[in-house]
Amino acid sequence: MFRLLADLEAVPRFVGMWGRGATAHDFVPGHVLRKGERVPDDFFPRLHDAIRAMHARGMAYVDLEKCENVLVGEDGRPYLFDFQIAFRLPRWARRFPPARWLLRRFQQGDLYHLTKLQRRTRRDQLSPEVLTASYRRPVYVHVHRWLTQPFQAMRRRVLRRLDPARATGNRVERGRIDE
Repeated sequence: MFRLLADLEAVPRFVGMWGRGATAHDFVPGHVLRKGERVPDDFFPRLHDAIRAMHARGMAYVDLEKCENVLVGEDGRPYLFDFQIAFRLPRWARRFPPARWLLRRFQQGDLYHLTKLQRRTRRDQLSPEVLTASYRRPVYVHVHRWLTQPFQAMRRRVLRRLDPARATGNRVERGRIDE
């Protein structure tokens, strides 16, 4: 994904592979987007442009539901750095309607979550209509939750039993693990 998106300003330069399953990219000074953070006026237009460029290349980011998946550079620009679950539909597969349908759902999810991120950080930039629409979850989000919530609940119960400190929040902040 890094190579295919190398010309986008919102994607750090790919450096190479680290081992078999990890990628390395240029360091971008900054911090992850925080809920309620006031980012520069051009932050979301730039992020929208990057997501639209990905979509035009037959890709979907798929992981915008959390603020932590977007980096706010010291320069005030957005950066996408976690392509672990990003989806790319090869050109040959675009001939098949079910594959195109799946890509469109992922891309619609990107746009829904992008609007939700903007609502959480720069709601002043959203029109009243878009703001209202951002609270309506698409059907596929409901289906995803219905399918994954039992597994998520079970995972949380198991993790709480294995590490009770997880139940009280961030263990780094509370001094429970070394940084």
